[in-house]
Amino acid sequence: MVALTLALVLPNFINAQDSNFGNWLIYIGNKQVNSKWNIHNEIQYRNYNAIGDLEQLLLRTGLGYTFNEGKNNVLLGYGYILSENYIGDTDDKTSVNEHRIFQQFTSKQTIGSVTLNHRYRFEQRFVEDDFKMRFRYFLGLNVPFTETGKCYFSAYNELFINTESAVFDRNRVFGGVGYHLNKNIKLEAGYMNQFFETSGRDQFNLIAFVNF
Repeated sequence: MVALTLALVLPNFINAQDSNFGNWLIYIGNKQVNSKWNIHNEIQYRNYNAIGDLEQLLLRTGLGYTFNEGKNNVLLGYGYILSENYIGDTDDKTSVNEHRIFQQFTSKQTIGSVTLNHRYRFEQRFVEDDFKMRFRYFLGLNVPFTETGKCYFSAYNELFINTESAVFDRNRVFGGVGYHLNKNIKLEAGYMNQFFETSGRDQFNLIAFVNF
């Protein structure tokens, strides 16, 4: 799996061009209803630059069911995305609203001290008057670099595939560090490259994971 991730990641660093640096502030929450059921909640504030130039506001929620001793989870969710897209080479923007329904399956593996996370997500996207569908595969790994495991290295690769023409949608690769504040809260900060067919964008991501 790690070899597959490297195979997907390396071409992005080599081929990405026309890249601009932005900032994503991300909150990912999980409410455990009981030992089986959970409620996912998520807010992402994405900027074209360091902060203050909105690219996207993403709100996502869903109901999940955990099985196989907590290793697997299936979830049905809904997302709302507001995109502020620049018009050509001008400073003018246009707002695009998207409503999204998605289904996902996540699986966790442990190999020694390394944790692997797989996520398979299928999306039905209502973008203004258009309807699209997309499949996403996420492969992430966490590697602790302290004896306590509080500090760790985090990396992932996520591939997006459309169901229609122009099958390749985008690919995301992330590398950073994380810190467990306590058993319910962890923070991650790192660099992400988002590679499209002919261009790429770079982001600094700051992520808070909260279980409650």
